[in-house]
Amino acid sequence: MSYHLFEVFGIELEYMLVNSDSLKITPIVDELLTAKNGSLTSDIDNGAIEWSNELVAHVIELKTNGPTSDLENLDTYFAENIGEINTLLKPMNAVLWPTASHPLMQPKEEMKLWQHNYSDIYSLYNRIFNCTGHGWSNVQSMHINLPFYDNSEFEKLHAAIRILMPIIPALSASSPIFEGQYSGIRDMRMEVYKTNQKEIPEMTGRLIPEAVFNREDYFKTIFEPINKAIKPFDTENILDHHFLNSRGAIARFDRNAIEIRVIDLQECPKADIAIAVLIVEALKLLVSEEWITLKDQKSWHEEDLLTIFNISVKNAEEGVIDNIKYLDIFDIKETSNAGYIWKKIYERVKDQISAKHQATIEIILKNGSLSSRILKAVNEDFSEDHLKEIYSELGDCLQNNELFIP
Repeated sequence: MSYHLFEVFGIELEYMLVNSDSLKITPIVDELLTAKNGSLTSDIDNGAIEWSNELVAHVIELKTNGPTSDLENLDTYFAENIGEINTLLKPMNAVLWPTASHPLMQPKEEMKLWQHNYSDIYSLYNRIFNCTGHGWSNVQSMHINLPFYDNSEFEKLHAAIRILMPIIPALSASSPIFEGQYSGIRDMRMEVYKTNQKEIPEMTGRLIPEAVFNREDYFKTIFEPINKAIKPFDTENILDHHFLNSRGAIARFDRNAIEIRVIDLQECPKADIAIAVLIVEALKLLVSEEWITLKDQKSWHEEDLLTIFNISVKNAEEGVIDNIKYLDIFDIKETSNAGYIWKKIYERVKDQISAKHQATIEIILKNGSLSSRILKAVNEDFSEDHLKEIYSELGDCLQNNELFIP
């Protein structure tokens, strides 16, 4: 079934499992799914939310069980499932942890691929790309899936998403620490994401999707080069171009949706869904052409958008944007940081957002991205014990569905 713009939504959240004592990642998602289902399965229907495995054995994905029109209450549904999972994990001496990266994980020693259903696909990926790096095994994210009904709606949605993508990390960055040190980049998940498929660059492109606005051009410009590039590696023909496309937003013509992938996982579903709501409202405003015409949105080249995106990735809300043409989209007339752009967007869409999500968004806009709040809490003390203490607090935030405010 096809849906119109913003009629329904799909949200996916990825969580890591850690040992309750050592706080190291623990690859027991198969045991968790078995405990829930009674026998091993890769997908579990749990009412409004579905559980499934991922590429690596320590990450579980929770997602809306099909398209839903109820974006408002999704944080509650996800929180209930997180509570249930933590109850199941307790006898296994494990617990769910949030954020987009584990601050102490050593992927080369600790990464373990999922060994069950779809393991042939994961093994092929590992053979081509060597998935022992952070870019494959230490990158938890939120994906937002948004529908389009036809080529006309795809054109509007794809154009709007491309315009908004450069500042999304300024709102959602939550991965500042890799291997016990501040990486110097607030959204290190996206930094490693850009190069984790460097062996076949056609798959990620320039991360910001090319300026293509109908199905035919998308296949010609994006899917056909991917299929050609992967052919020598995929000798058994088991990979699908929809999954191989790794840009920061990907068109899923098999289900008439665009999936946004540049959003770091937060500390709790309350924060994730509030961010999703703000992004959706910002996209509605862009689609309405109130701020900028569709023609002008389509005119932006991915390289120019990528330059702004990289600023957000490095410095999150503090990243200084000096592209006056981009700032002018949001009615800003002088050089500003990315956080200010989000404040301007929020002012325009606030009345369309419920009081519950308003309160969460305002905390984020006031206190900064989760990356910035984590760094404030760490306060230059990157000792292992201190990092474990901070991230255990974040684990408590996940369990209690509460925001982290240092």
